[in-house]
Amino acid sequence: MKKLVLATSNRGKVIEMQPLLSDIGYTIITQTELGVSDAIEDGHTFVENALIKARHASASTGLPAIADDSGLIIDALNGAPGLISAHYAGVHGDAKGNIAKVLAELKGIPKEQRSARFYSLIVMLKHADDPQPLIAEGIWEGEILESPRGENGFGYDPIFFVREHQCSAAELSADIKNHISHRGRALLKLRELLNARINS
Repeated sequence: MKKLVLATSNRGKVIEMQPLLSDIGYTIITQTELGVSDAIEDGHTFVENALIKARHASASTGLPAIADDSGLIIDALNGAPGLISAHYAGVHGDAKGNIAKVLAELKGIPKEQRSARFYSLIVMLKHADDPQPLIAEGIWEGEILESPRGENGFGYDPIFFVREHQCSAAELSADIKNHISHRGRALLKLRELLNARINS
């Protein structure tokens, strides 16, 4: 079975992505396991950052790579936190600080104006110089709650209200979330693209 490096050190992403990639014909290894540091994400779009991360992991290991760049887009904040979702409050990975900043900025905004979506852009490279990467996106529509709810998930999940389940993303089981989330949807599309390439 071929090896594929997952270009992230974010444990939450690893937990979400590994089950969805377990049966595509690759053994998944995280870049952390291979001693690869995080890439410098200096792109201006989600696709640029995903490609930067995948190329860095592939170049460092010589393996095919998959990378995700994702974020929370809030309409009332003109799309923020967007590309800087992971460090919106200033410190990378400070979920509590990020949530607190979003809630402070949305204070007084009524429910009907708190629409938001999680966006995920996933790329897969056969090698670091692959000129034809597989690219898939996923979008998960919802709205921002006034206070956190739930203990599951990670990041902004406690304040992201999932309309079809009438709960926060942090109140969903991992299995349900994996099937309906932005990342789950992007991975499903990626699998379809990969199967089409293999069978073409």
